[in-house]
Order: sequence, then structure tokens, then C-alpha cells
Amino acid sequence: MSYKHLCPEERHYIVIELKNGTSQNKIAESLGRSQSSISRELGRNTGQRGYRNKQAEGFAQERHKNKPKEVKLTDEIKCIINAHIEDDWRNLSRLQDD
Repeated sequence: MSYKHLCPEERHYIVIELKNGTSQNKIAESLGRSQSSISRELGRNTGQRGYRNKQAEGFAQERHKNKPKEVKLTDEIKCIINAHIEDDWRNLSRLQDD
């Protein structure tokens, strides 16, 4: 099963249910999430003024933006691609000259 991030609506729902005194287990069940996902969300995104959905969304976006990402287009691959493009241009210009 792949991990699916919480959406802003789910975060808003968490705020409402927490204010109503609903347990993390019940919140998780109603969202179709594991209790650990809700617990992790609250642990990561609860500030001094408690859990706030807009702040939590901002924290999540910031973490996503700053996480290390694998670089797929390395300098070596760029050189290979450029060489192929140059070859294609040369071949095209030869065909046009004939």
C-alpha cells in the first residue's frame, strides 16, 4: 500500500474533531487512515498554539520542498543528450543539402 499525503480538507477535519474531543483512533477511522498517521501528523505539526490546519499544511509543503531529491539529469547525461541532438542536426542538414 502506497503512502498518500493528507490533504488540506483532512487537516481541517482533524482540527474540528480535536476541538470536539474526538480521539485520534476515531479520527483515523473516519478518515480511513491509520492511527499512527494521525499521531505522526499531530506530532510533526503541532505548534505552541496547538494543531492548526493551515500551519500544518505549510509545514508539510515546506518539508516536501526541502527534502533531498535524487538528481536524474546529471551532467554526464546532459552531455550524452547534447551529442545526440548535434548528430541529429548534422544528419538533418546533410539530408537537406542533398
